[in-house]
Amino acid sequence: MLDKTVKELGDALQRKEFSSVELTRAFLDRSKTLNNEVNAFITFDEEQTLAQAKKADKILSTDNATALTGIPIAHKDIWCAKNWITTCGSRMLENFRSPYDAHIIKRFNEYGAVTLGKTNMDEFAMGSSNETSWFGNVKNPWDLNRVPGGSSGGSAAAVSAGMAPASTGTDTGGSIRQPAALCGISGLKPTYGLVSRYGMIAFASSLDQGGPMAKSAEDLAILLEAMVSFDAKDSTSLEKPTVNYSGGINRSMNGLRIGIPKEYFSDQTAPDVQKGVAEALKEYEKMGATLVDISLPTSPLSVAAYYVIAPAEASSNLSRFDGVRYGYRAPKYSDLNDMYAKTRAQGFGAEVKRRILIGTYVLSHGYYDAYYLKAQKVRRLISQDFAHAFKTCDVIMSPTTPSTAFQIGEKASDPVQMYLSDTFTIAANLAGLPAMSIPCGLDQNQLPIGLQLIGNYFDEAQMIAAAHQYQCVTDWHLKKPPLYGV
Repeated sequence: MLDKTVKELGDALQRKEFSSVELTRAFLDRSKTLNNEVNAFITFDEEQTLAQAKKADKILSTDNATALTGIPIAHKDIWCAKNWITTCGSRMLENFRSPYDAHIIKRFNEYGAVTLGKTNMDEFAMGSSNETSWFGNVKNPWDLNRVPGGSSGGSAAAVSAGMAPASTGTDTGGSIRQPAALCGISGLKPTYGLVSRYGMIAFASSLDQGGPMAKSAEDLAILLEAMVSFDAKDSTSLEKPTVNYSGGINRSMNGLRIGIPKEYFSDQTAPDVQKGVAEALKEYEKMGATLVDISLPTSPLSVAAYYVIAPAEASSNLSRFDGVRYGYRAPKYSDLNDMYAKTRAQGFGAEVKRRILIGTYVLSHGYYDAYYLKAQKVRRLISQDFAHAFKTCDVIMSPTTPSTAFQIGEKASDPVQMYLSDTFTIAANLAGLPAMSIPCGLDQNQLPIGLQLIGNYFDEAQMIAAAHQYQCVTDWHLKKPPLYGV
């Protein structure tokens, strides 16, 4: 049962081939066995998890079950879940137990899904390799000496290693797509505002977006249907008509116009990655799609713009962690200011401090216009580039990452090189567009290669269908890492 997709597990549960308790117990046992090696999970709560599974089994005996009833799902530890410790990968929240459910957690509960555990992540979602977590780095199931990508590395590694059938993640600059690519799974970032951010511990509010991670595009469609919902508690939540994503995955690729951005294919991209993506594009042509050359001329500026805007918003969002109301407090201090300083110095890791300092600097008097305001103007130009491109194409495709998974520690001492890992993913966040990554090959080291799909606003259905049709004629999404057989 551990090999099945979410769709297959849902069908099996409906047929009573096994119970949710049996399924959940199997994933719990596997996760606890492998977690010492992979470090994908921060928190398990067996009592709460099995109680949900028992409740799901009662629902499965009625006519009220959904496609997700009884399915165990791992949640990135950035999502608040009632009575669950929610750390955001930081010492600052090491013992914080959430008093409420995030909107998407509530939605999954309403659909009858089971919370399997909370997954490891880069601290406050700041990182591209899952090496900044207070709880230790996550390891890539394809090679335990390599990173799984970040910041949703724990969620990606859990699915890749067969520790969970699906997981949730968040994507601020590529943090769903990049780890999905490096771990050989499928991951989707929806249009900004489509999935509520209520209950997500904020990093950069204008960029953060939650999304699903799973083995296949079909599974992503099922998960997205549960996650998309208007939420009055989130001022950026959009009220849109309900879309049956899973019902539209079989649309034909005949006539599909695929935009190929010349800026995403350069000598900065590893040859194996370029080859894998080129082979994927050939498959689309065989299915009747047409390749269209496009240009996104401002996209090379996306990394620079992002690392002004995101730290600025982080500086503001993380000011609430001061040791007064909740979270970590320094044990010894002389006065209030000393408590603030010591609490934040001890509670935050190096990468979080770096981004807070950058953000405070660019927002300071005399630098706001020179940096923050200019970065926002570049952001608008990036959005305009995409709008122009979508006049001639239906979906844009490119590599997800410039390379496959790199060695643990390889880029830890060079933040700029680490930031460039997201060079192909950041632009979609700045523009607020939906984007996803699916496996499209293996490199010479037998490491997964990711194909990125970027859709127009609210065109997740087209994007998912394109991914699903590719997975119908290839088997890269079915490949399993060596650790899977343990």
